[in-house]
Amino acid sequence: MGEWGKGKTLDDDRLKRREKLIYEMLSGSQILSYFFYPTLRLNLTIQCCKVADLDEKTLDWAFELTKKNMQLLYEQSEWGWKEREKREEMTDERAWYLIARDELAAPVAFVHFRFDVECGDEVLYCYEVQLEVRVRRKGVGKFLVQILQLMANSTQMKKVVLTVFKHNHGAYQFFRDALQFEIDETSPSISGCCSDDCTYEILSRRTKFGDTTHSHSGQCAGCCH
Repeated sequence: MGEWGKGKTLDDDRLKRREKLIYEMLSGSQILSYFFYPTLRLNLTIQCCKVADLDEKTLDWAFELTKKNMQLLYEQSEWGWKEREKREEMTDERAWYLIARDELAAPVAFVHFRFDVECGDEVLYCYEVQLEVRVRRKGVGKFLVQILQLMANSTQMKKVVLTVFKHNHGAYQFFRDALQFEIDETSPSISGCCSDDCTYEILSRRTKFGDTTHSHSGQCAGCCH
């Protein structure tokens, strides 16, 4: 997804500091290795990089996977599927990616994220979490989002934010139950910025730097498309 993300991007100086912290986290290697459940024999490497460092073949794969997984869900929403805009979003220079690859170096899952400002909060905004069918229900998606949470804490962001369609029941349950994301105060169902038949919720999970007593009053610019 991602069309909901209309907040301000961090200014250049702060963005460079966040990026420097990420590179420091990955010092010595920009590849994280993780072995999922030995009985399933699933061995993945996870790469973290900016979109400019991804090859065209991998970007095309990420787009086609997103289209295959999400086009119908978009068409069932008020947004509709806009192929050109989605491709531009995924190749925007501000985009960061986690790419999970199997033993043959074939990509099997990815996360698209950015460092943004939403309603005054510095956040790590998760635009996409997409998995090939063969690696679903094996802990891969959960692990990738946990990496985002680690990055958000390490870069002193206030929270990890994402948006999920209400009619995408599996994803909604996954973020709410398995990962303990809460409905964000900027979500239409709480902020009242959209009509009652809005098809999505904005979810978030605060980091240790997030102020749990802080709240925004009234409509926040950017919570609606």
